[in-house]
Amino acid sequence: MKSFSKGVAGKGIGRRSVLRCGLAGLVGIVASPALAALESASERKLALHNLHTGETIRTTFWADGVFQIDALRDIDFVLRDFRTGEVEEIDPQLLILLHRISQTTGNSEPFDVISGYRSPKTNATLASNSSGVAKRSLHMQGMAVDVGLPGMKLAHLRDAAKSLQAGGVGYYPKSNFIHVDTGKVRYW
Repeated sequence: MKSFSKGVAGKGIGRRSVLRCGLAGLVGIVASPALAALESASERKLALHNLHTGETIRTTFWADGVFQIDALRDIDFVLRDFRTGEVEEIDPQLLILLHRISQTTGNSEPFDVISGYRSPKTNATLASNSSGVAKRSLHMQGMAVDVGLPGMKLAHLRDAAKSLQAGGVGYYPKSNFIHVDTGKVRYW
């Protein structure tokens, strides 16, 4: 079901996480276009390559109608704040959005991850050094990720993400990544 390179450090997962995943699955199917795509699928997979840590994960995060808790925990770890090592729960809707982008582009290669979760301290440091970093970034809530897809034109990746109308999409051609999040639908 999953493969992971460079080992995963264990992280306890509590009842809150299980409930969050279950509620996201129930409420999100009705409320979110990204989650609505789950209604008939038996599996959802995701492949990620963290450019800063070198870790790659290929995993099934949704199977038989439920989120796979171990896979979510592994994804949380790969998308951790690489500067501080802090791990935070990633919004399952963000994973579904990435999965849908993969489907839309027809690409099953791992996303190159530039930035996943950011601790408030990391985000504040980045925001003080760049006008391109939001002070209240959704990265701090595990609701945003900056990615590229090897072998795919960035504009095509951006257009695929925008076509889903499932959250924010930022286009950063000079830095060669797009930002996607599960906030309000907006583009920049």
